[in-house]
Amino acid sequence: MAYFFHCLGKIKMLNLSKSKILKKNKHFQAVYRHGKSFANRNMVLYVLKAKSGDGRIGFAAGKKLGNAVVRNRVKRLLREAYRQNRHKLSIGADLIIVGRQAIIDKGYGQVEESFINICSRAGVLRDC
Repeated sequence: MAYFFHCLGKIKMLNLSKSKILKKNKHFQAVYRHGKSFANRNMVLYVLKAKSGDGRIGFAAGKKLGNAVVRNRVKRLLREAYRQNRHKLSIGADLIIVGRQAIIDKGYGQVEESFINICSRAGVLRDC
């Protein structure tokens, strides 16, 4: 199922391709080590200027959050918040979003608001 949005009179799809997702541990470690971190109550955002033109995204939820069901729900919420708002982000940065304990009982609206807030503090939001 494809979702669309309008930006400056253009229609774009909101699907998230696999080539835009960080998968390998060495890529995660590079962003953790060399990137800047920004935190709020619900999540931590790591930002690293990408070497390639396009940035990639990674999602994480540690075992302290709970069992696999809880961790997967947290990652789904983070992924959806990113997917719905990625057109607002500047291109060229690798991002990792890590869920915190407070996000467990939050709904999508609160997670999205928190995501936009942390991205604006990190300086990765752009005008659409």
